[in-house]
Amino acid sequence: MKGEGKMVFKSKLKWVGLVGLVLSAFSLFTHFLLARYTDGGFSDYPSAITIFSWRPVFEDVHLSIANPLYRRLWGPVRRLESLHPLPNPRGGYAVPVLQTTGFIFVRIRGGFHEIRNSICDAVVIARLLNATLVIPEIQSTTSSKGISSEFKSFAYLYNEDQFIAALAKDVSIIKTLPKNLKGARRKKEIPSFKLPSSASPFFYLRHVLPVLNKHSVVEVVVSDGGCLQAILPPNLEEYQRLRCRVAFHALRFRQEVQELATRTLNRLRAPGRPFIAYDPGMTRDALAYFGCAELFQRSWMIKRGIVKGNLTVDSTEQRRNGSCPLMPEEIGILLRAYGYSWDTVIYVSGGEVFGGQKKLIPLHAMFENVVDRTSLTTAWELNNIYGRETSLIDTYLRDTPPDKEEMKLEAWKTVGPRPRPLPPPPARPKYYNSEGWWGWVAESDNEPESTVMELRTNAHKLLWEAIDYAICLGADVFIPGFDRDGKGRPSFASLVMGHRLYQSAAAKTYRLDRKEVVKHLEEIRDHLYQANHTWITSIRRHLRKNLLDGLTEESSRSKPLSFLSFPIPECSCLRSGSTGKSVDGSSPSAHLHLLAALGVTHPCPAWMDNDVSSHLRGKENEEDLDEDDSTSSGLFFEHINGNHEDGGAELSSKDEGQMEDQEELENGDR
Repeated sequence: MKGEGKMVFKSKLKWVGLVGLVLSAFSLFTHFLLARYTDGGFSDYPSAITIFSWRPVFEDVHLSIANPLYRRLWGPVRRLESLHPLPNPRGGYAVPVLQTTGFIFVRIRGGFHEIRNSICDAVVIARLLNATLVIPEIQSTTSSKGISSEFKSFAYLYNEDQFIAALAKDVSIIKTLPKNLKGARRKKEIPSFKLPSSASPFFYLRHVLPVLNKHSVVEVVVSDGGCLQAILPPNLEEYQRLRCRVAFHALRFRQEVQELATRTLNRLRAPGRPFIAYDPGMTRDALAYFGCAELFQRSWMIKRGIVKGNLTVDSTEQRRNGSCPLMPEEIGILLRAYGYSWDTVIYVSGGEVFGGQKKLIPLHAMFENVVDRTSLTTAWELNNIYGRETSLIDTYLRDTPPDKEEMKLEAWKTVGPRPRPLPPPPARPKYYNSEGWWGWVAESDNEPESTVMELRTNAHKLLWEAIDYAICLGADVFIPGFDRDGKGRPSFASLVMGHRLYQSAAAKTYRLDRKEVVKHLEEIRDHLYQANHTWITSIRRHLRKNLLDGLTEESSRSKPLSFLSFPIPECSCLRSGSTGKSVDGSSPSAHLHLLAALGVTHPCPAWMDNDVSSHLRGKENEEDLDEDDSTSSGLFFEHINGNHEDGGAELSSKDEGQMEDQEELENGDR
């Protein structure tokens, strides 16, 4: 009986445990179900984005495409809709001959935008000299930099096969040097040229071509963001179009990088809202070069002749001149003043924001949905594009060499009387990256050599910038905080603006006049968040005006330094029939004046006209509406204190509607 009682008791315990497990499972299921469906409008988005740190927060109100406010904020720039990309040769353009003058081997140093410019120049030089181009070697992605052995330099970032196939009718390209020349390169028997970005075609024909004919191979080292002048003579205009074919068609990221960029872009678009891409451009080198900050780095640049000028520069004056980046807070104020609401999606590109993430806090306070690459990708996805990398043990400590035993013994004999006090503890090893990048300045005139871990990270940054580049191209709106690098040349942002101008000229790209913007901001410096009607009107007028006027400014500022930053009119055509009528509320003469200023006169092919005209027929009613924003609310800093309803707005809908009507009339008279 006693044994039977124990068996019954154990059986009851099993049933109790089973019931407990069932109830626990049911409780978990109910919990997940409630979490998924009781979050209102915040959870009505595809689950693909819920595994990331970004949780999109939107108002219920969503502007339709037909809304005038939507067209003002996100719609195309009407006067540029007649411009279309046309990089194909015009006139006699021969295919490359089989018998070339020799081989050109190019080694490229620099960042993402410098590499892209340099590759285009290398292809043009090979065509100019009728030489066979060896796939360029990117110095920051060689095997010695600690990257995966799966990739070889160029292939770490770009698709080699696509590059060769796309340029088959332009230049002969091979992946590696012939075996007999590889040995000569290892022995450093190949003649080498280190050329600046301002080298002319005449220099290559006069100095490089004879050496190439004699040795059948030359090496070109490019470290200046290019090796051929940006503006070429009119008789070499076909070489400018070749640059466009290289940059915008032949240079495709390798498959893994392109797929991740596409997935990231899809996650941004998953909520069904347009988004802004913002590039801060706040790098330490740029700040030092233009005298905006960091005297240590500027001193180093002056010693090496990178900067010519005084060490001490009035940073405030530089900022007023428009030579310094706009701060993220200032960009946020401009966007809110223009009418972008608190729930606008903003993608922040770029791997480095000098001053750290704290500089982005004001932007996060003004906009709820500020994201970057890390918010939209997982660590696993990023590791996947790096490939299989060997483990590195890097303590980031540079230990002093150990003392010899003889020296220690001699010091023991000659030291003072005993008993001796204990020696002080050894100083903590210093490393410049852990105490600020300037930590080495007091100890050495030269920056210490980078560790393998740092070199690997620099290679990873190229992949990060490739993802950012693809997303910035696909953005509905692009706005740069700065467009110059640490050498005073067009930067990553300039490259993006040039590609967007080529690919879709009408896409909204704000080319800010920083000098004017700073002047406007100084007017309300003491009350940045309580702007009045007049100030908001002037900001909106400035931003809208520079959508067009900024183009003519860029053609004179950036194009002489980097052709890819402004590839028109050489690589664009004009849709026939567009010169006789206005495409917006302005007069036809204003439209013609703009096209004349840009220099675009070549008509597009007939097949392109037919394709475009069918697309525009559906927009006729929209053209008539133009950009009348009489119903827009666009309340300034509505959500700045977390209040979705009234939030301290300074403008009423009626007042703003009147302001927009007046602004439209002024634009029509311009």
